[in-house]
Amino acid sequence: MTRSAPPRGPGQIDWSRPWLAPWRERGEPLAAQALRVGLVAALNAGVTDTMRLRAGRLRFVEQAALPAGEAYEAYIDRTACVPVRDNLHDFYNGLVWLTHPALKRRLNALQAAQLAGAERGAPRGPVRDVLTLFDENAALLQAPPVLVEALQRRDWQRLFVTERAVWAQARLTLVGHALLEKLERPRKAITAHVWVVAASLPSGSAVSALAESLTPRALAAKSYLPLPVLGVPGWWAANEAPEFYRDATVFRPAKTQTAAERPLSCTNVSPGAISAPQ
Repeated sequence: MTRSAPPRGPGQIDWSRPWLAPWRERGEPLAAQALRVGLVAALNAGVTDTMRLRAGRLRFVEQAALPAGEAYEAYIDRTACVPVRDNLHDFYNGLVWLTHPALKRRLNALQAAQLAGAERGAPRGPVRDVLTLFDENAALLQAPPVLVEALQRRDWQRLFVTERAVWAQARLTLVGHALLEKLERPRKAITAHVWVVAASLPSGSAVSALAESLTPRALAAKSYLPLPVLGVPGWWAANEAPEFYRDATVFRPAKTQTAAERPLSCTNVSPGAISAPQ
């Protein structure tokens, strides 16, 4: 039996990784402060009065504050308190809360509404499943149409090899905290669930626009696309070799689609809109 590696802490994060570039300015000092005063205190020091939920000002609390039997998302909605464990997963979750509070507030409100409307003991529905998937593993892609269309068609050769130079005009922002945690030990198969946002929006506005677009109907449509993130040019040295993308266990071909299932034209993607059905 293979023994798993011990968990890494915030002090071991390599902030030079290209996917962490949008997070480094806030995340690196946060990690250093967490080592000095503890993660909960460090996160609370970064909260401002504008970071508010329905129940009040955002606050981080120890995991033990979560009452037994109460759902995590319902507790956050009721108290505006986010339970935190002292680990890398919750470090990244807290970092996303501090950096994109409107997005996390929207995700929590949608989760809480789903919980409130469900019968006790009822199985999770598709909207809650996609909300969790987004929270844990989402990324936002802003890119020229040629890249979006190649991704929609799972044309990996075109996306990463033929049109490689076009990636200089693209922006991929990882917002799923579990995705960020997984990339502490990079491996080829790590795949993000990508929502496409208008390329013309600044990165901060893109996150806000997507947050506003999230509705139960849009989420139930599962309008995301799989993207093996270490295939992004400049993100992983091994992908300089074209054969990197010939691994069909990672870069899988698209399934056969009916006319109704075919991807939307990229010209129909508006600011904050979801891209295309998978």
